[in-house]
Amino acid sequence: MYARLSTWWTILSISLQERFVYRGDFALGTLMRFLPIVTQIFLWSAVFAAVDQKRIVGYSYEDFVAYYLLTMISRAFSSMPGLASQMGNQIRSGDIKKYLTQPVDMIGFFLLGRVAHKLAYYIVAIAPFALVFFLCRQYFPGWPSPSLLTAFGVSLVLSFLLGYFLEACMGLVGFWFLEVSSLLFVYMLLSFFLSGHMFPLDMLPGWTKSWGLLPAIPVQGIVESLPFAYLAYYPPAILLGKVPSWELPYVLATQVLWVAFFVLLSRLLYLRGLRHYGGYGG
Repeated sequence: MYARLSTWWTILSISLQERFVYRGDFALGTLMRFLPIVTQIFLWSAVFAAVDQKRIVGYSYEDFVAYYLLTMISRAFSSMPGLASQMGNQIRSGDIKKYLTQPVDMIGFFLLGRVAHKLAYYIVAIAPFALVFFLCRQYFPGWPSPSLLTAFGVSLVLSFLLGYFLEACMGLVGFWFLEVSSLLFVYMLLSFFLSGHMFPLDMLPGWTKSWGLLPAIPVQGIVESLPFAYLAYYPPAILLGKVPSWELPYVLATQVLWVAFFVLLSRLLYLRGLRHYGGYGG
C-alpha cells in the first residue's frame, strides 16, 4: 500500500514539475481567458439599454458580468483540453501497452497529470485572477456567506472530477473507433451550449408550447439535469445565490451521482476496451 502511494506521489510531483515549465504560458493564457468577457460586457450593456429594464429573467447587468467572470473559474476547473484525443491517440498508436506492462493504471495516471496541470495553473494564475476580480469587484453583490463559499468550492472540485471522467469516456471510445475527433467535436458543441458557458441556464423557458401531437417539454428542467450543467453553470449560480438554500443539497448530491456514474462508466469502457484491444501499434 505504501509503495503504491509512493508511486502515485512520484507521478504527481513529476507531472507538477513538468507543468511549471510553462508558467509563463499559464499566466498569459489566464489574461487571454478574460478577453471574451469584454465582449460579453458590451453585449449585455447594449441588451439592457435596448430593453430599458433593470433585470432580465432575474439577472441584473451586474449579475451577468459576475456570472461570466465566475464561469471562467468553473470552466478552468472542468475543461480538459486534449485529454480525450490524447487517450485516443495512445490507444491507436499502441502506446497504451506501457500501462499494461507496468503497475500503473492508465486512468489514474492521466488523472494525476490533470491534477498537476490544474495546481500549476492556479498557482501561477491566482495573481491575474485576483487582479481581474479586484477591478470588477463592483459587479458582485458582496462577500458570500461561508456556507456558500464552501458549497462553491465543493462544486468546483466535483466539476473537475466530472469534466475529467466525462472526457475520459470520450477518449476510451478509441478502443472501438480509430478516430474520436468527430465525437469530441459533438461533445464540445453540446458542452458549450448546455453547460451554461454561453448564457445562464435559468434563462431558458420552463416549458415549450405543445404543437399538435408534440407535447410540451420542460426545457429548463431537462437541460439543468444534464451533466453539462454541472461543468460551468452551477458553481457560479451557487455563489451568486441563484440556487435556493433548500435546493443546494439536491444539486450537490446530483453532481456527486453524475461523477460516480462517469467514474464507473470509464472503468467499464476501459475493461471492455482491453478485451477488444488487439495490441497493434508501436
